Amino acid sequence: MGLKDKNVVVTGGSRGLGLGLVEALVAQGARVTVVARDADTLAAVAERLGVATISADVTDEAAARRILAEVRPDILALNAGTPPRMGRLDQMSWADFSVPWETDVKAGLYWLQAALNVPLAPGSRVLVGSSGAAQGGSPLSGGYAGAKRMLWFMAKYANGVSQQKELGIHFQAIVPMQMIGGTGTGDAGAAAYAQAMGIAPEAFLARFGAPMPPRLFGDKLVAALQDPKHAQDVALGLKGDDAQPTVLEGAAA
Repeated sequence: MGLKDKNVVVTGGSRGLGLGLVEALVAQGARVTVVARDADTLAAVAERLGVATISADVTDEAAARRILAEVRPDILALNAGTPPRMGRLDQMSWADFSVPWETDVKAGLYWLQAALNVPLAPGSRVLVGSSGAAQGGSPLSGGYAGAKRMLWFMAKYANGVSQQKELGIHFQAIVPMQMIGGTGTGDAGAAAYAQAMGIAPEAFLARFGAPMPPRLFGDKLVAALQDPKHAQDVALGLKGDDAQPTVLEGAAA
């Protein structure tokens, strides 16, 4: 898929991995709309990159429907999320444990439903941000790993609905397979695990191998989008050490 002049919406695209993806998309000539809450941060991104911006809460169901109906993206990247509350299982309140479910999963549900019910045009592609924690767990981040696995499941479920309704929309879970410094979630996780191990956060992050800063993540995801052999895969893993994405779940039968 060539990206020049493609219409792309990126939620949570004003910082972290989302911003890295926005930068990579703009470099390929895509027309990008960034959705996030903080108006000042959005204004800075718009001035620097020339993108359109919409200030909205991604957990607002009506906003998801309205934005997709108005912008009609060819590609929707659901990246928005909140750093999990860090702590040991026996010491967490339900309110802290469930933060990723009340934000990441709730937002994912509303935007996936909007994509299916507006609906987006045939041939559209929806990218659902997950995490390597969805495979191996994350014992110091409460419900985060389960929430990210649920988003992966939801991408698969959405493909089933798209097929049943003959919509021609494809949904893919995107799975960064390492903690990434310079992001809210990555920094919070690295600090918590490093403290538990008695090492510096930088030393903990080094255990994942080559770093994958946000812009490199964006470049790797853009390359996967442009590679036709990954057009129908359900889940793709990205890692700093790997030149090609890892197919975690192939095309649906």
